Amino acid sequence: MANKKEKPAKRILDGVSVPADIRNLSGDELKQLADEVRDETIEAVSITGGHLGASLGVVELTVALHHVFDTPRDRLIWDVSHQSYPHKILTGRRDRIRTLRQGGGLSGFTKRSESEYDPFGAAHSSTSISAGLGMAVARDFAGGDNNVIAVIGDGAMSAGMAYEAMNNAGSMDTRLIVILNDNDMSIAPPVGAMSAYLSRLISSKPYRSIRHFARDVAGKLPRRVEETAKRAEEYARGILTGGTLFEELGFFYIGPVDGHNLDHLLPVLKNLRDSEEPQPVLLHVVTEKGHGYEPAESAADKYHGVSKFDVITGEQDKAITNAPSYTGVFAEALISEASRDDRIVAVTGAMPSGTGLDKFADKFPARCFDVGIAEQHAVTFAAGLATEGYKPFAAIYSTFLQRAYDQVVHDVAIQSLPVRFAIDRAGLVGADGATHAGAFDLAYLTCLPGFVVMAAADEAELVHMVATSAAIDDAPSAFRYPRGEGVGVQMPEIGVPLEIGKGRVVREGSTIAIVSLGTRLAEATAAADELASKGWSTTVADARFAKPLDEDLLRRLAREHEVMITVEEGSAGGFAAHVMQFLANDGAFDKGLKFRAMTLPDIFLDQNKPEIQYALAGLTRADIVVAALLALGEDDAAATAMRDQRA
Repeated sequence: MANKKEKPAKRILDGVSVPADIRNLSGDELKQLADEVRDETIEAVSITGGHLGASLGVVELTVALHHVFDTPRDRLIWDVSHQSYPHKILTGRRDRIRTLRQGGGLSGFTKRSESEYDPFGAAHSSTSISAGLGMAVARDFAGGDNNVIAVIGDGAMSAGMAYEAMNNAGSMDTRLIVILNDNDMSIAPPVGAMSAYLSRLISSKPYRSIRHFARDVAGKLPRRVEETAKRAEEYARGILTGGTLFEELGFFYIGPVDGHNLDHLLPVLKNLRDSEEPQPVLLHVVTEKGHGYEPAESAADKYHGVSKFDVITGEQDKAITNAPSYTGVFAEALISEASRDDRIVAVTGAMPSGTGLDKFADKFPARCFDVGIAEQHAVTFAAGLATEGYKPFAAIYSTFLQRAYDQVVHDVAIQSLPVRFAIDRAGLVGADGATHAGAFDLAYLTCLPGFVVMAAADEAELVHMVATSAAIDDAPSAFRYPRGEGVGVQMPEIGVPLEIGKGRVVREGSTIAIVSLGTRLAEATAAADELASKGWSTTVADARFAKPLDEDLLRRLAREHEVMITVEEGSAGGFAAHVMQFLANDGAFDKGLKFRAMTLPDIFLDQNKPEIQYALAGLTRADIVVAALLALGEDDAAATAMRDQRA
């Protein structure tokens, strides 16, 4: 367990339901509480899996914040919020903490609908300062006096949005507290007693009052002298604390402070709470991911994201599968292509291991670029590479690519630059829920002129699509693939470029045509088997391309079949919309074709087991069968019952 000291007989955590219960605790009691929260977090995540390392790194900070500030009246915002498990334990959700990331349970991130202690929902990076500034300005409009605190990690500080917000906040006379949780020692000088003393002094009322008195005096001096005095004071503190950058953005910088030392944290936070200065403040706190749990501390990834594990040994319960992961297949396919073409380079936004590019970097370190949490820059950077004849592959999660849509349109598509987008996490993502579900990339890419958009039906098709993108030199292209393992098909030794805009028929029939895009192909084939058992002959086609469409194939299927069903793991407005528009303009519906589009439903699906999510989405074998039977007008009792249940 995390706390190796002898445990007290009475557990303080058992008497904590909400943060108000810890406001009167002593310093020693808060330290004991932090140990208990750490143990509770470890035990819970060992059952559910999730983001352990980041949560362990902020245990003391979380306890201190809820002890000092009057939450939820004081707004506490966690950037990304994958570190919010201790926060959830202290804010009335301890009894459900072992339902984290489970169907019907707690979200793995902050969520407004889940608790009044979650004033802003998050899961993507670098939104906290912008949201906090909005709340602070709204407070000022209303004449309020509550505090607004945004906790942001040093990794999230690599995103431009954080600096946009800081630049805006620094130009305003608005009280806002930003806590920079530096868990990588990437910014901080050594942290110790002197730093803690200086931080306490600088954050205190006497110092800030003297500072304002000096500013008033300087203001009566000639302007050049005033500016010189102001800069001398700021740079002096910057030299001592390392905060010059934040001072230049208009923030009053304090720190660094040891984020695991409550004796250092509490006085500074109390000073900030009691300050009435109308100025944004940045408190620099240094922490360690995985702190207090030896297996996490010693792991290379600090147990950033874990599956279920043994608390004593830290050994994770990895599912055994014979099929490779789609992410791994992409990485190996890209390495294979790059070994034959030295113009291929790879770009990712702070997700080298998540996208498989860590393997590519091991093989080609000079040709792999992790640009940080900066998707907009990543896309335009790749566009610049493409202008000079290189072949950039931008490996970005579907939901993260949403953050760079203007760059995809303006910097890539309009200029017809051959940037290749490897879109990981396309479709439903299980425990990560709606915030990471790649539901919209088909809709937001297929509407762009000149784009080639592919979706792999299995891991072998993914290898061929990597080769296809590598071969496209006159247009942007994208290929999407889901989270998780493939289906176990035989793998090709080398990828072969596909004919652009051409699908394939995997099963011939005569009455029903199922046109699948992506990895629902296996379910479509299983549905065809069941329909055959009911006497209905069914064709199954793998579209491969959402754009350009295989118009010859669609025209033939429409002509030769009574019913056509499209199946895709994406929102409305994607593949099916383009198929319907083509068929309508081609006159297929005038001739009596019955068409059904199967897409993700028009809701945000919460976290759950993937198989349950697919059932809720209506994209299973049984759903396809029902759609076909109802389109045929079959008065099938099971089909009717299932239709009514879905409704």
